[in-house]
Amino acid sequence: MSLTLHGIGIGGGIAIGHAHLMSHTDIEIAQYLLDDAEVPAELTRFDDAIRITRKELEMLWGSIPENAPTELGAFLSLHLMLLNDHTLSKEPRELIETQRCNAEWALKQQLDTLLAQFDEIEEEYLRERRTDVIQVAERIFKALAGHDPAAHLLVSQARDSILVAHDLSPADMVLFKDTSYVAFVTDVGGPTSHTAILARSLDLPSVLALKHARGLIREGEMVIVDGVNGFVIVDPDELILAEYRTRQQEWLLKQSALQDIRASVPVTRDGVEVELFANIELPEDTTLALANGATGVGLFRSEFLFLKEEALPGEEEQFEAYKAVAENMAGMPVIIRTVDLGKDKIATWQEDTDAPNPALGLTGIRLCMAEPSMFRTQLHALLRASAFGKIKLLIPMISTIAEVKQTRRHLEEVKAQLRAEGIAFDEAIELGGMIEVPAAALTVRGLLKHLDFISIGTNDLIQYSLAVDRNDDAVSHLYDPLHPAVVKLLSLIIDTANAVGKPVSMCGEMAGDPALTRLLLGLGLRRFSMLPAQLLKVKQQVLGTDVAALSPLIEAMCETSDSDELRALAAQLDS
Repeated sequence: MSLTLHGIGIGGGIAIGHAHLMSHTDIEIAQYLLDDAEVPAELTRFDDAIRITRKELEMLWGSIPENAPTELGAFLSLHLMLLNDHTLSKEPRELIETQRCNAEWALKQQLDTLLAQFDEIEEEYLRERRTDVIQVAERIFKALAGHDPAAHLLVSQARDSILVAHDLSPADMVLFKDTSYVAFVTDVGGPTSHTAILARSLDLPSVLALKHARGLIREGEMVIVDGVNGFVIVDPDELILAEYRTRQQEWLLKQSALQDIRASVPVTRDGVEVELFANIELPEDTTLALANGATGVGLFRSEFLFLKEEALPGEEEQFEAYKAVAENMAGMPVIIRTVDLGKDKIATWQEDTDAPNPALGLTGIRLCMAEPSMFRTQLHALLRASAFGKIKLLIPMISTIAEVKQTRRHLEEVKAQLRAEGIAFDEAIELGGMIEVPAAALTVRGLLKHLDFISIGTNDLIQYSLAVDRNDDAVSHLYDPLHPAVVKLLSLIIDTANAVGKPVSMCGEMAGDPALTRLLLGLGLRRFSMLPAQLLKVKQQVLGTDVAALSPLIEAMCETSDSDELRALAAQLDS
C-alpha cells in the first residue's frame, strides 16, 4: 500500500530507488561495579576508546574529498572539539574512580547530565550542539563495545539505493561521499541543521524531518524522494511511479541545461550586470567555485583554521591559507571574514564560559576586540597575503560605528608594523562589514561612512529580527525570509548602500535560493555569494529576469505588512 510522508525538502531534484536502512539500534548500557583492582584497567579501556574515536575522526578529516561540502570540515572539527572537551573525555574518568563503575555507565551519566542542561536552555544555537554531543558520545560507546563505526553505512548496495536514517552525523557524511546512494532521508533535522547544509551542498535529493521514516520504511522497498516538494512516497503504484519518472527526466534535462550557461556572463534580459561569488570554507574549495562559474569569493570563513587546532593558529599557518585562496582565484576578488567564533562555534583553546545566551554575548567582532593579540595576528597574516591577490577584509557581527573605528585602528597599526619590516601588502585593502543584526541594518548609512563595502548575512539577520530559533522545531516554521519586516530591512540596507555608492552583497542562504533571486534583484542587489552548488541555478534565474518589469510588484511587497499578501505578490515574480 502506497504511503506518502511529508518533511523538509532540501532540493537536489527527484530520486527513485530502493531503501537501505541505516542501523539505529540503541546501545544497551549495562551498569556494574568494579573491584578496586579493576579500576586502573577500566580507566585504560576508557582512554583507549577516546583515543580510537579521536583517531577515527582525524582520519575522516584527512579523507574529506576535494569536492566535499565546504562546511564538512568545520562540522568534523566541532566533533573533535567536543571529544577533546573535559566533560566527555575527563569527567567520566572521575566517575569511574569515585563510583567504581564501568566506563559505559560513567559516560552515560555524564551524557545524561549534559543533555539535561541543554534541555533547560532555549538559546537558538545550542540545540544544534546537543545533537553533536549525542553523536560524539555514540561513537565513544561503539568504541567501548568494539564496533566498527562505519559498518552501519558502508554495505553492499544497488546503484539506486536510497539511504534511510534516523540522522546523519558529519562523520557519516564523509563516508557517504564514497558510496553510491542516489538520495537520503532522515527522521530529524531542520532546514538549517548540519544535515541540511551538507545535503544542500551535495545537491542530492533529500528530505529531512520525516519523524518516523526509519520505522515505517522496509529494507529494499521502492521509494520516491521528491527533494523539491519535501515528499517521500513509499511503495508507489505504477501510475505514481510513471508520473515521477517523467518528472525525474524533466528535472535531469533542466540540470543538464544548467551546464550550458556555465560560461555565460550573468546579465539580466534588460542588461543589468550581476556578480556571482562563492562561499567557501577551505582553500581547496576554490576549485569547485571556479568550476561552477564563480567570479570571486564573497565569503571565506576563516574559522576552520581556529576550530581544527587545540591551540590558536599561528601567523604563518594563516598566511599560507589566505595566500592559497588569493592565488587560486588569480586576481578575482576574495573577501575573507575575520574569525567569527562564539554561538555554535567554540574552539578548543577558548576558555569555558557560562554565558546564558552566547548568540548575544562575546561573538564576532566583539570577541576579536576582547582578544586583540589573536585579532592582530590574523590581520598580519591577511595583510601579508593581500600582496598575492585581491583580498578584502570583512568583519562579522558589527553593531556600532565604534567597532568599525576600533578595527581600523588595529588595521593601521598592523600596516605600520609591516611597513617598518619592509613586508609588502595591499596599501588600499578594503574593509567591509557584515550586516547581521537589526542595529546595523537601521544605522547602515552611518556605518557606510567608515566601511568600503557591506555584506548582508541573512541567516542571523532574520533570526535576530524575528526572534526565531531556526533549529527549534516548536518555532522554526516562523523563520521566514519573506516576512514583511525582513523585506523592509533588506530594502533599507540595499537602497542605502546603492544611494551612497558603496558595494553591497549578500552571503546568507537567501542569496543561494533561486526562488528568491528575482526578489533580491528587484530590491537592487547586484552581488550574490552562495554555496558553489547553487551558482548555476541562481545564474539561470538572473539570465531569465527582466528587472525593470519587477518594479510594481517589488514596490507593493515593500509597502505591505501582511505576510500572506506579500507571499502572494512574491509568487507573481515568476509569472
